[in-house]
Amino acid sequence: MRGIAKYIWIFLFVAFVGGFLLGDMSGLIGRAPVTSATVVAKVNGDEIPYLSWQSLVQQLRQQQEQQAGRAMTMDDQRQLEEQAFEQMVSDLLLQQEYERRGIRVSDAEIKQAALSSPPPQLMQNPDLQTDGRFDLQKYQRFLSSPVAKQQGLLVQLENYYRTELPRAKLFSQLIADTYVSDARLWQNFRDERDSATVRFVALRPSPAEIATTEVSDREVKAFYDRFKDRWTRPGRAVVSLVTIDRTPSASDTAATRARALKLREEILSGAAGSSFADVARRESADTASGAQGGDLGRGGKGRFVPAFETAAYALRPNQISEPVLTSFGWHLIQVTDRKGDTLSLRHILLKVAQADSSATLTDRRADRLSAIAAGSSEAAKLDSAAAELKLLISQIPVQDGQPASYLGRPVPGLTGWAFSGPVPGELSDLLDDANGYYLARLDSLSVGGPQPFTTVKEEIRSVLKSRKAAAAQLSKSETLLRDAKATSLAAAAAKVSAVADSAGPFTRLGFVPGLGYANEAVGAAFTTPVGGLGLVQTDEAVVVLQVLARVEANRTEFDAMKGMLREQALQGARERRVRLFLDHLRKEAKIVDRRNEINAGLRRQSELAP
Repeated sequence: MRGIAKYIWIFLFVAFVGGFLLGDMSGLIGRAPVTSATVVAKVNGDEIPYLSWQSLVQQLRQQQEQQAGRAMTMDDQRQLEEQAFEQMVSDLLLQQEYERRGIRVSDAEIKQAALSSPPPQLMQNPDLQTDGRFDLQKYQRFLSSPVAKQQGLLVQLENYYRTELPRAKLFSQLIADTYVSDARLWQNFRDERDSATVRFVALRPSPAEIATTEVSDREVKAFYDRFKDRWTRPGRAVVSLVTIDRTPSASDTAATRARALKLREEILSGAAGSSFADVARRESADTASGAQGGDLGRGGKGRFVPAFETAAYALRPNQISEPVLTSFGWHLIQVTDRKGDTLSLRHILLKVAQADSSATLTDRRADRLSAIAAGSSEAAKLDSAAAELKLLISQIPVQDGQPASYLGRPVPGLTGWAFSGPVPGELSDLLDDANGYYLARLDSLSVGGPQPFTTVKEEIRSVLKSRKAAAAQLSKSETLLRDAKATSLAAAAAKVSAVADSAGPFTRLGFVPGLGYANEAVGAAFTTPVGGLGLVQTDEAVVVLQVLARVEANRTEFDAMKGMLREQALQGARERRVRLFLDHLRKEAKIVDRRNEINAGLRRQSELAP
């Protein structure tokens, strides 16, 4: 029974008491800018306590670190903070909706759900299964056992169902009248199964024609107002970055190879505890396979990088390779079984790293860089540190939600720091990974979200110029259509120095090279008579096309599949309705987000701390 408890803790929310413990342990409570009363956000006037948010972040972080087997980077931390924030905002919006609709859950409903509808994670627990299938009676016996009560799991289950049952009631209300007609099912089926093959000429404007097309400010503003939701952008920052490399030298590479050769000799010696699997478990830097004695499983070609695969396929069963160098490091490879091109493999990975003496010098430089400038609000300290340590300062762009990179290498934690609330001129703490140390200064920051007209004005103008120039091809296309009707599409295209291309068979739903995706030209391929010619205008071109062939969907096949198709369509329609409802709920909510403000205060406080 006690073994079952851990599975419940995996999926149930831990009470927010942890948030206050975090505050006490960190010394934050009672000290500005964060106290037990600090509010991180307001949602339609209802408050989200800062410490409750941080408690959930800590829970998510612990789960992630346990699953990943490593500490979280600052980028990971920012993603967890965003996930926790969005979860709490969504939960609060749902609570407000429950109140508005009068949705309640009784104790009897909770008890019935707990007894008869166990959470999915528990149904997968082997301790609650009989002959590989979930055993409801075994589950109910567990709920009535002293262990469940002693561990407080019944309380946690109650909290779980108090969250899930109102949500289920709300969603049931939203999808109650969902309906998909036979006509809609047939149209969906045709969209997936009808196909067309066409010959076409797409007349597009030249760059010069686009450049000379005039678009007024009034047209630009009207387009912006019509499609305001389109002009949402992620945040963008520009940072100045200095790096201290941890790149191994040629001698480091040679030393790692020599170590690999020694391990190979040890394995070949046959000494006790020196089998390939034993050495892999002890020495391999590939911790996933190393724990399995270096086992990489069975498979064919294409699983590994070329150098590794070439060496592996050159081996006989049970033969051990010489050290093989890849971008991951030096490998020893053993083929344990071979059938044709299918191999069973083990490997030992030794990563190439700086020697101790070089690493010590690198670490000392990094310590000095940190002492001079890390975490400072004085922008000039980065320049001072770079001058003293003879480091190059490089400017790089950083986009919110995307990992930052420099010279093709990721810079860990840089994105998370840049969008956590620093102001231009502030310096990051020292960041590091296996490749080096990094220190950044925020030079500029553009806030993400809906963009003002002035920001996107010229982008819109460029779009409209392209569309206007494309529409100007209409007269030329009409002439081409008349000539094609009189001769052929290929001959008419040649007269205007164009080329008639072919496409298909394609459906209404796929991307069509030369025509595009789900636009007027693709639609015309299914409405123009077979053998006939048509003219249609898209945003990018004016297209003259001829339908060469068309295959209609099979109605008998549709009738045989209609029941399954209806279930799939209903499920999709229900999911879309719920998603649209939640999106609308979030869009209409008045949300005051104080995260950046609080984080900035915390940074200022840390700078003033002795």
